[in-house]
Amino acid sequence: MDTIVARPGDGAAVLTADLLITHAWIVTMDDQRRIYRDGGLAIAGDRIIAVGPSDMVEQAVVAREVIDGRDRFVVTPGFVNGHVHITGEPITRGVVPDDTDWRTNVFDWLIPTYMVQTPQEEAVSATFAALEMLRTGTTCFVEAGTILDLGAVTDALAATGIRGRLGQWVQDRAFAPDEDQAALTTAAIARLEGQMARYPATGDPLLAAWPCLVGHNTATDDLWREATALARETGTGVTAHMSADPADPDYYLATTGRRPIAHLADLGVLGGHLSLTHAIFLDGEEAGMIAASGTTITHCPMTAMKGAYGASAAGLFPEMAAAGVNIQFGTDGNNNGNSADMMRAMFATAGLFKDARRDASLFPATRVLEMATINGARGAQLGHAIGSLEPGKRADFVLHDRNRPEWRPLLNVVNQLVYSADGRGVHSVWVDGRRVVDNYRSTLIDEEKLYAEVEAAGAAVLARAGMKVPSLWPVS
Repeated sequence: MDTIVARPGDGAAVLTADLLITHAWIVTMDDQRRIYRDGGLAIAGDRIIAVGPSDMVEQAVVAREVIDGRDRFVVTPGFVNGHVHITGEPITRGVVPDDTDWRTNVFDWLIPTYMVQTPQEEAVSATFAALEMLRTGTTCFVEAGTILDLGAVTDALAATGIRGRLGQWVQDRAFAPDEDQAALTTAAIARLEGQMARYPATGDPLLAAWPCLVGHNTATDDLWREATALARETGTGVTAHMSADPADPDYYLATTGRRPIAHLADLGVLGGHLSLTHAIFLDGEEAGMIAASGTTITHCPMTAMKGAYGASAAGLFPEMAAAGVNIQFGTDGNNNGNSADMMRAMFATAGLFKDARRDASLFPATRVLEMATINGARGAQLGHAIGSLEPGKRADFVLHDRNRPEWRPLLNVVNQLVYSADGRGVHSVWVDGRRVVDNYRSTLIDEEKLYAEVEAAGAAVLARAGMKVPSLWPVS
């Protein structure tokens, strides 16, 4: 059915809603990928209770508030950002020079700024990241795992209204000869258990903890196994970086005799609970293992472009997509100068592989929109709750403003979303039925106050890390 009607056909309004949106373009992302040119959407509490043709929904619903979207709004599910660093990088945005290689970027620029943050600065950074995501249509995210003070960050995020899965920076491999490997592993596992007990995912709360492994070569086999066991016991996921650079396969080949994905398969840690970020330097066998196991791959196109990772030249993303791999998007780190705007990631992916392979059939706009919504929800272990606009799902959705040049004329709404529009056209956002962005402004965050805090925090972090902002041109 197109809508929920308790007594269909009797002509009486039988559903009570808090909000009814009428006469809008609605992109549902449901199993049939239905799009309504003149659609209605009703929510009660934190749930969608009706969606379908506007006249049907209006007949079925009595609402406390009605928004007429006629010739004004396009409604989509909220986007899901599968990999984003919400601390450190948002408040030092753009500092990293754009001629640094992967190793220099990570070890000389990013890690030093992560490690000198105070809990207050992490809270400011997380709030700022949440604001940017919400203002550009992202309603749910998975943190990349570089949080130091999880309590401060979680408290800050709770005040923004965003949905997220997050965790502390966890690794355990002993690289120095005098380090106690057993003690490092014990401490890392205890940290995972502690944060998941403190912020459980039971009942799909807005914020919950996950095993967020740094990945690459930083986790021992024991940590991989324990993180996986925890995720499977609690119905959560595991996120980790892997194979952004040839250094990862080189390490695993030298130490285990197998490439990274093959080694993880041997450990029994691949599966639908796992999201691997970047995954650029895979071979065909590894890509096949990813597909067979149901592991999610998180593609970060803007970081790949800025950091010259080689995603379009070496990555097997078209092959993995063709094999049915759940590929989702991440915006990764803002220190590269990236935006957290998922719509920019959509546009980049829709074009990059077409051009690199000279194949216009790759990553059509429809597939790219799936990656930003239902694929991301699946990767976040929330496919049952978010990612599409269907009765019974959580009310996470976005109103895109058509009263802008990039939205006129509106002929093909999916192409328009991917190729013409971006997050600057996001008018309003709801998360869990709560309006968190209204008329381009956060309803919960004092934006001017936050901007001042971000300016101060960014300068303080760089000073403490002993860094100066590089510039090829004179700045006076």
